[in-house]
Amino acid sequence: MADSVRSRFDGQVVLITGASSGIGASLAREFAREGAHLVLVARRIERIEELAAELTSAGRRSIAVAGDVTADGDMERAVELARKEFGRLDVAVANAGILVRGRITTLSLNDYRKQMETNTFGVLRTVIAAIPTLQETKGRIVIIGSLIGMVSVPGGTPYCMSKFALNGLADGLNHEMAPYGVSVTHVLSGFVNTEIYTNVPLRRPPHKLIALTADEAAVKIVAAAYRRKRMYALPWPTKLAILLQRHFPWVVYHAIDRAFRKATRHQEETAAQAGKTPA
Repeated sequence: MADSVRSRFDGQVVLITGASSGIGASLAREFAREGAHLVLVARRIERIEELAAELTSAGRRSIAVAGDVTADGDMERAVELARKEFGRLDVAVANAGILVRGRITTLSLNDYRKQMETNTFGVLRTVIAAIPTLQETKGRIVIIGSLIGMVSVPGGTPYCMSKFALNGLADGLNHEMAPYGVSVTHVLSGFVNTEIYTNVPLRRPPHKLIALTADEAAVKIVAAAYRRKRMYALPWPTKLAILLQRHFPWVVYHAIDRAFRKATRHQEETAAQAGKTPA
């Protein structure tokens, strides 16, 4: 790729939460290719230390910060370290997230609380900590949302709730931050194949047309952040799903209902064959 393209973030400082794997790690590599210095934040310090070493080269530095987006004060500490080490912060990527799945009859209130604390309040902690420094640089906020923050699905209401909340946050922040020259890019992604599904495996892998690798997603997200896009949906079937939800919601509702009923029948048949009661 041409140098003119690869230097879109030359000399800028990018903070990424959840940088130890998945989209976060891929975003770190892509921002580094674009010339950025990196502040990598995650709970798994050994992973981000290894990644920081990989991405540190002549004229470009990456540092690892052990931090938890659910812990008060951790994000302020990460931002302060960015200021101390680099003197500035230009981009804050609120990426850290977890996935809680299950029907409401099998989940507890604490399951929902855990999901919201990470995926919603974790984003909010990141944003609040970064805003004062981003105002100085007229920087960028990138919020990693999801298609099912627009189109809710059964069996995943904790995750859907956490991502739906980000719509209100991102939309309001766009207006509030505009006078300071700070842009907010809300990313609505479809299925991205990452570690998040390791502990909560899918019953059936998605079709290749609607699936992306983390590296593929990272290239598109970095480009959207550079262009300061207000909202960015990927891949193209995600855009179609959002369009249908907005203008033909009954089509989406019936498609989801049909899929849910089919999945329920399959689960009941499987449980019956095993002599168990379905969850």
